[in-house]
Formats: sequence, structure tokens, C-alpha cells
Amino acid sequence: MTSMNSLILHTAARFLLPLLLLFSVFVLLRGHDEPGGGFIAGLVAAVGFALYMFAFDAERTKVLMVAPPQVLVGIGLLAATLSGVIPAFQGLPFFTALWWPMEIPGFGEVKFSTPLIFDIGVYLVVLGSVMKIVLALAEAEE
Repeated sequence: MTSMNSLILHTAARFLLPLLLLFSVFVLLRGHDEPGGGFIAGLVAAVGFALYMFAFDAERTKVLMVAPPQVLVGIGLLAATLSGVIPAFQGLPFFTALWWPMEIPGFGEVKFSTPLIFDIGVYLVVLGSVMKIVLALAEAEE
């Protein structure tokens, strides 16, 4: 896919990608108790990278993503599976939710949990899957 030679699109993509990624993290973190979660957050992140790809090209987007999409899917599947296995090591049923309160300076008490690990796994699987499809379509067009 050839990039668009639009100054407005280039500027918007550079500005919106970090905002969309930040918003996706917000949606991911609030998703356990309120609307949101790993699936929607992964789609928001994929939209940010797809916008960047439309403005520039697939190669620059791959470099920006740091890890190939298939690696993101693998890490996501591993994280989601581990979130279910961790309780089993403590003699609890598979996928039992566990919380670990942590004190973080400046934020106070933050509860790290197996549902959060699962949501992060879903986030990475969705982001990797969507970007693999989008990048494959863009490269097939070239």
C-alpha cells in the first residue's frame, strides 16, 4: 500500500496514534468493572496503527509496532492461559480470580489481578490478529 501524500493526514496520524494507544490502555484498565476490557481496547489500538499505516506505509508501521503481530498473538495467548493456571498452582480451580494489592507511590493502593492478566492477553491477541490482517491486505495491494 502506498502512503498518502497528505500533510493533514500525516500530522493527524502522528498526533492521534499516541492518543489512541493511551485511550486503549485506559479502556483496558477500566474494563473489568465497567464497560471496556481487552477486546475493545485491542481494537482501539489496532485502529491507531491502521490510521498510521494509511498515512505512511506498512513497513513504517511494522517498525513502530516493535513486535510482529504474530508475536503479539503468541504473548497474548500465553498471558491469558497463565491467568487461568496461576490459581491452579495454589490448589484453586482453573480461572479463579486472584488479587494482589500493591502500594505504588503517588497512586496509592493498586490491585493487580489475574483478570487483568487475562484482559492484557486478550488485548494483545486482538491487536496482533487485527494488525496481521490489515498488514497482509496492505502488502497484497502493493
